[in-house]
Amino acid sequence: IRFSEALCDQFDAFYSRPDTFSLGVCNGCQLEALLGWVGNPEAGAPRLSDERQPRFVHNDSGRFECRYVGVGVEDGSPSVLLEGMGGATLGVWVAHGEGRAYFPDITLLAEAEAKGLACLRYVDESGAATEAYPQNPNGSPAGIAGLCSADGRHLAMMPHPERCYLHWQLPHIPRELGWDPKAPSPWLRMFQNARTFLDTM
Repeated sequence: IRFSEALCDQFDAFYSRPDTFSLGVCNGCQLEALLGWVGNPEAGAPRLSDERQPRFVHNDSGRFECRYVGVGVEDGSPSVLLEGMGGATLGVWVAHGEGRAYFPDITLLAEAEAKGLACLRYVDESGAATEAYPQNPNGSPAGIAGLCSADGRHLAMMPHPERCYLHWQLPHIPRELGWDPKAPSPWLRMFQNARTFLDTM
């Protein structure tokens, strides 16, 4: 995309329109990071140089990691897709070989965290962000599992919420949720938020 001026212009135009949003999952997450759509703490700022742009690289384990993990949704994130989900701890599937968040410019990591752009984090059994394997499947710093744009319209995440939005897709259901194979999991809220965003346009 970035090597084609015509394609790059089309993607930039889509990214910049106020009535658009995007969700990049797994490989889509890697793509959005490489395009410079997430991780830049300044809304509307020019694309970062390759030397500074956050991206997702090989897991610390050197292996493809596939399992069910816990993630926490950051309070105060500007992400329109995570609206109303702040503070939640949710189970989700991961399946990737290159999922470790990498910030070549460490100052950008601090800025992204301060502005809530590191909106999803791998958590341990107590709900705290973790870098420990296997709860953190890739070694991402501060447990980062997803990043959003400064205006909140674009979300890139390594976990797969589309694989667990119904009860039957989950390996574990908390008793308080009850069991109904066709009932929605808490992840459905993210997709409902997408519809809500479109309804406001």
